[in-house]
Amino acid sequence: MVRQTSLSVDNLIYPLFVVPGIGIKREIGSMPGCFQQSVDFIVQEAVELRSLGIPALILFGIPDSKDETGSAAFKEDGVVQSAIRAIKEAVPGMFVITDVCMCEYTSHGHCGIVEKGEVDNDKTLSLLIQEALSHARAGADMVAPSDMMDGRVGAIRNALDREGFKGIPIMSYAAKYASAFYGPFRDAAESAPQFGDRRSYQMDPANRKEALKEVALDIEEGADIIMVKPALSYLDVISDVKASFVLPVAAYNVSGEYSMVKAAARLGWIDEQRVMMEMLTSIKRAGADIILTYFAKDAARLLNNQWK
Repeated sequence: MVRQTSLSVDNLIYPLFVVPGIGIKREIGSMPGCFQQSVDFIVQEAVELRSLGIPALILFGIPDSKDETGSAAFKEDGVVQSAIRAIKEAVPGMFVITDVCMCEYTSHGHCGIVEKGEVDNDKTLSLLIQEALSHARAGADMVAPSDMMDGRVGAIRNALDREGFKGIPIMSYAAKYASAFYGPFRDAAESAPQFGDRRSYQMDPANRKEALKEVALDIEEGADIIMVKPALSYLDVISDVKASFVLPVAAYNVSGEYSMVKAAARLGWIDEQRVMMEMLTSIKRAGADIILTYFAKDAARLLNNQWK
């Protein structure tokens, strides 16, 4: 009766990795319980999520071929676009969010166009616009730009509005740090940079106040939901953002955070369920309204059984 923080299934978003083909379900070695899956299995996942009461999923695509400009990201018959249409047909009530970024699709693994060894922010915007529009045309309910290019929220918002998608909201990865916790995700999405790193466009983990500046800029450009990523090492940033702005706040409980729990649990060092729920509750307590997490299904099962 007096508990001050309540975690709900309604707070959860489940990430999924979609690949070309049929009948494919490959477990990701560094992320036990998570898979690269073809569209037919992705639809089955959506059905299960619906049965658990999880309201939304977010799609990440791994194409069959990559090039320097990530052109597979905005193909009308691309893996993400195909998955959106299939989910919407099979599970109409599922809220489908799409990651908008180039790193899964570029041969060099960076989040945009590379010229002279550097990512060109402004030239990348046109690619992100094409990707977001292709997702909206396929039926996505929300787009989530994760690239951290300056000006991308405004560019995508203007393009969506011009094309008649004024009702499609944007969940912006507004404060995304250049974190070491993304390692397992890069295995899952096959998106590790082939040279250098992403510190030129993602945030310095030591910078707390900068997050408020980045969030404010994205809100000014038209973001509807703002995200902090990663979650656990940035609970102070989540709290700051929640206290400073009125928009809904999302937090991404990222792959490294997930995999550490899974690894320690397999060795018998921790109680996986209790640690998982304590982690997710801490993210909610810090101020997140929405939590993107690979634990979503496991947490939903416990919450539906009145976890204490």
